[in-house]
Amino acid sequence: MEALEAILTRRSTRNFRPDPVPQETLDTILSAGRQAPSGGNNQTSHFLVIRNREVLQKLVAMTEKAFAAMEATENTYSSLRNSINASKKGGYVFCYNAPVLIVVANRKDYGNNMADCACALENMMLAANALDLGSCWINQLKWLNEEPEIVRYLQQFGMKENERVYGAVSIGYPATENGLPNRRPTPQKGNEVTYID
Repeated sequence: MEALEAILTRRSTRNFRPDPVPQETLDTILSAGRQAPSGGNNQTSHFLVIRNREVLQKLVAMTEKAFAAMEATENTYSSLRNSINASKKGGYVFCYNAPVLIVVANRKDYGNNMADCACALENMMLAANALDLGSCWINQLKWLNEEPEIVRYLQQFGMKENERVYGAVSIGYPATENGLPNRRPTPQKGNEVTYID
């Protein structure tokens, strides 16, 4: 798949098969993330690749608990409000049961932390699409990146004390009839373009 096709056909996957992603494929996806541009070429993003089901299940439970303790208002960002409301109902799985969750952290005192992580995440999602895998951008851990229990838990697996999560991506084989990601075009509702000639 050519780069432009990978960009134009990428869609979010929110239902995954439990099948593991081969190591070589995962290495290719991570290489795409690590090659992303970074401010001043600092390359300070830290990729935590979680494949252990028990670790993922505990992180899901901790995330649900943290969101359930929050209150949403009419002014709360809609996706955050959905996470809070779903957590209060119970059974909320923020990473859609994907077999791989790649958490991207960066230094919390670094001005380009969010931008650098965003570039890495987009590169990984495009690589996943090109490799016939599904992916979904995950904001929930960024919204909880100062939640002490979650920070301590991720530090057990290598996140440094001066790092915080700025995004994550679920990766796996889509639970579709043909096993491929949805690549149907979607109408553009926004993202206005203005030319200044």
